[in-house]
Amino acid sequence: MKLIDTHIHWYVEDFREDLPAAIARAQAVGVKQFVLPAVGRTTQAPLMQVAGAFAGICFPCTGLHPTEVNADWREELTFVEQQLAEHAGAFVAIGETGIDAYHSRTFMEAQKTVFEQQLRWSARYNLPAIVHARDAFEEILETLERVKSLPLRGVLHAYSGNVETFERIRRYGDFKIGVGGVVTFKKALLAQVVEHVDLRHILLETDAPWLSPAPFRGKRNESSYIPLIAAKVAELKRCPLEEVAAVTTANAEELFHLPA
Repeated sequence: MKLIDTHIHWYVEDFREDLPAAIARAQAVGVKQFVLPAVGRTTQAPLMQVAGAFAGICFPCTGLHPTEVNADWREELTFVEQQLAEHAGAFVAIGETGIDAYHSRTFMEAQKTVFEQQLRWSARYNLPAIVHARDAFEEILETLERVKSLPLRGVLHAYSGNVETFERIRRYGDFKIGVGGVVTFKKALLAQVVEHVDLRHILLETDAPWLSPAPFRGKRNESSYIPLIAAKVAELKRCPLEEVAAVTTANAEELFHLPA
């Protein structure tokens, strides 16, 4: 059984002491590949170092996270543009991009501009977009409407909307939802969404070191917990765990053009 963690920040400080061991733990339970979303220029170098050290199993992205959009957002966006111009073939996605209205609305218009530009690059370079949406689905839809003529695809990372919102977003491209540890929480809306969304539209992710699934909630998350998430999806879909693994893995391989 092969699983893929489609959203893992192996390159952050939380994994500095035990990265090889953490990756080994994940591989031991069947999690064989990892997509590394970007945050901004200050973390791009360590991200690429991890991807280089674990080539063939760790796949890098580039992009500007919405919470990193501040007064110097133009310089940050120029950095992403340079990365794409010089190393586009090295990346499997653009992102983490999107809009976040939870932490601050100070740079909301800039967030929309940055998100739109990254969607345009997503289409130009034929790369999926990893979309962060927190308390901002209407702003996300507003931006998608502006680029509706583009051939878009991607994943709604850590999806927190309802089924209706997902169907609205899918009108703009081939989008999937990222399902992580939140699905294991009691009374999680995500569990209801998973019940109603076709398995063909689901990816598994951790967002580690954050958002650990039960029973590890509140502790550091890591990719070795992906089987717990997959098991919960199997329970909600009333299907074998092996089916969840096979379909979500195929979804990830297709979306990110990962080697089978």
